[in-house]
Amino acid sequence: MRKVELANNEHYHIFNRGVDKRKIFQETEDLLRFFQSMDEFNAINPIDSIYVNSFRQLRSSTPKSEKLVNFLCYCLNPNHYHFILEQLVDKGIEKFMHRLGTGFTNYFNEKYNRSGSLFQGRYKAIHINSDEYLLHLSAYINLNSSVHQLRSSTPKLSKSSWGEYIDNNQDKQDNQNAFCEKDIILGQFNNPLEYKKFAKSSLKDIKERKTMKELLLE
Repeated sequence: MRKVELANNEHYHIFNRGVDKRKIFQETEDLLRFFQSMDEFNAINPIDSIYVNSFRQLRSSTPKSEKLVNFLCYCLNPNHYHFILEQLVDKGIEKFMHRLGTGFTNYFNEKYNRSGSLFQGRYKAIHINSDEYLLHLSAYINLNSSVHQLRSSTPKLSKSSWGEYIDNNQDKQDNQNAFCEKDIILGQFNNPLEYKKFAKSSLKDIKERKTMKELLLE
């Protein structure tokens, strides 16, 4: 039984990794498929599959269904991921994560001719119960590739929301590629540059002092 009760309009740190610490992204295509799944499975009205949904989108101008969750931050690494999610509807996180895990596992197993679980059990969820916790966690997640030194070794197998946060263009109408709801975090700073300085300082503190150990998946 899950220890954390997931409530609407609350924020949670959601994370998991591949079973036996295996890579869940073997190729860039896998990373992009997972990111696509994060978008398309986040709907109150469920889709049959990404493949089927691609035809439906081409044939219909119906607006996308309302979302189950809001993404505040995310990072995707070769063998694990971290999200900050806000639950919008009852059991929104549970429904979204089930679709995401099942859908991507089916895709991965078919592509690589394997069977069985891809992820290490059920995803983990930690309630974010303060603004301070939220800000430091956002830094850890947005800059997670630096934690694992992934930029030089596997740059095409990692992705995060960092670029969205340090973009000076905060006008959502002009930023059509925005994936995350950033206002609750960036609203506590005068500008993205101020947040950038905070995030880098926070990450340095986390790495050097090993504070906030509950953030670490390793």
